[in-house]
Amino acid sequence: MKAKTLKITANELRIEVEGVGHTLCNLLQKRLLEDAHVESAGYDVPHPLASNAIIYVRTRGKVSPQEALHTAVEKIRETNREFGKDLQRVLKKT
Repeated sequence: MKAKTLKITANELRIEVEGVGHTLCNLLQKRLLEDAHVESAGYDVPHPLASNAIIYVRTRGKVSPQEALHTAVEKIRETNREFGKDLQRVLKKT
């Protein structure tokens, strides 16, 4: 998975990520929008046959968009760890 910066300012970040689709982008957008410092966040998959997505985030200025993105990714990782533990527990019962 490769990523490149398309735009970066004090409160806005736009990146293109290769090899991702709606599943990951939707989850990331949801986590970003849970952050009170984030003004807007979203993504675009320009073509359904292309596996590149453009992810953007705009903050209110208290934190940088890079910090907000990092925080959202860490929340996703933690959720994934918790889900993995619960799944292992449930599968041991069957």
